[in-house]
Amino acid sequence: MLTSVRKKQMRAIGHHLKPVVLIGDQGISAGVVDELNRALNDHELVKVKVRAERDIRKKLIESLCEKTDAQCIQTTGTMALIFRPTENPNPRLSNLIRPL
Repeated sequence: MLTSVRKKQMRAIGHHLKPVVLIGDQGISAGVVDELNRALNDHELVKVKVRAERDIRKKLIESLCEKTDAQCIQTTGTMALIFRPTENPNPRLSNLIRPL
């Protein structure tokens, strides 16, 4: 369980990130899930851009988090900040360890 202080730190880090995964009209495919899993394994904290209507966007983000066993830290407009901890993070790749 993440504390509010830790979430605030992650939001500050996530502010400077660029979206790694884009979800368009096709929705969530196996390739999107695989790419997000790869990104979460490498970076732990990633930004995802979802181009869909507000109600659909919320359901897509929830579904994506369930499929990748991740947690949504924040949603702002079409962007979602998603986090999944890694057991052995790579200091050169992890967005939580390496300096900005």
